[in-house]
Amino acid sequence: MAYLELEELRRAFGPVVALDGINVSMNKGEFLSLLGPSGCGKTTALRLVAGFDRPDSGSIVIDGKDITRMSPNRRDMGMVFQAYSLFPNLTAEQNVEFGLRIRKGKRAARRKRVAELLELVGLGHAGKRYPHQLSGGMQQRVALARALAIEPRVLLLDEPLSALDAKVRVQLREEIRRIQTQLGITTLYVTHDQEEALSVSDHVAVMWSGRIEQKGTPSEMYSAPATPFVAEFIGTMNRLEALVLDGATGEVEHAGTRLTVDAARGRTKGERVLVLVRPELLELEASADGGGENTLTGEVLTHTFLGSVTRLKIVGRETDLIADVPTVRVDSLPIGQRVVAHVPVTGTRLLSLGDEPASGGPVPGDR
Repeated sequence: MAYLELEELRRAFGPVVALDGINVSMNKGEFLSLLGPSGCGKTTALRLVAGFDRPDSGSIVIDGKDITRMSPNRRDMGMVFQAYSLFPNLTAEQNVEFGLRIRKGKRAARRKRVAELLELVGLGHAGKRYPHQLSGGMQQRVALARALAIEPRVLLLDEPLSALDAKVRVQLREEIRRIQTQLGITTLYVTHDQEEALSVSDHVAVMWSGRIEQKGTPSEMYSAPATPFVAEFIGTMNRLEALVLDGATGEVEHAGTRLTVDAARGRTKGERVLVLVRPELLELEASADGGGENTLTGEVLTHTFLGSVTRLKIVGRETDLIADVPTVRVDSLPIGQRVVAHVPVTGTRLLSLGDEPASGGPVPGDR
């Protein structure tokens, strides 16, 4: 049996439907991220679990007990907010101790617990400091320690790193994962940052318009997106609209070019599909003539330096592509160079377009 279950949760604010019957289940000790763009309903879901809001319908069950109508203070949830929400007139130690004092624990036990938690989050030296004397990353560590102090059944984190700079974000997300793993605490994490979600989670649930589009492991979400939205939102994806020519051989036609992709095997002749290709799977070579099997041609429009790889935008007559190449090769593929992009036979993903209207050329998603 799942430890935490959200069953058919619905919540609307007037005409705006924030949650449209979502179902999420988590095992004890699991780290699950709700990932999606602003306004998709992920924070609303977290607030319902915390008890700060009530669903219009549906239920929230933890360890077999329905807590949908239970008050927040009886749910044993630890919450970490985006804006830290520390008490400015209390020291780091006093902030962490606050929940334990409310529960009237013994003073010696409280102090021992506070000291342990501050050490756990790397702030054993800063217990006497006030929030204004701490950096943003340190304040968020105090907030995390405060949420863990009451030994919650579930830890809830609402965009906890979005107010921090890039380097601190990476450091702190690794610390959160380390602490979560060490304590074995069930954790529900809300973020709009797909890199963040993929790097720390056991499972990721992508949300859009109040619904769960797909749930899976980070690897599954990246390599096998189930919908065009997930394909675009998780990483960068080339989307090639195509027509199946032969389901036995995997042959499709895209923009007048015949391609063979294993993912098209078994598809019905004449079916409209979307061939999804990650930028790192495209192999480029400089060529003024073009041509060749399983290739698309175009001209290098832009370079975007990403460290060990450089992202190239390729503009063709019918198709725009995004390709990642080793930075050491970029000099051989300058802006304006005509190139051939080899589409891999294996490693692509195929989705059915059904009766959806054609949208023109593929639109690579933004990272």
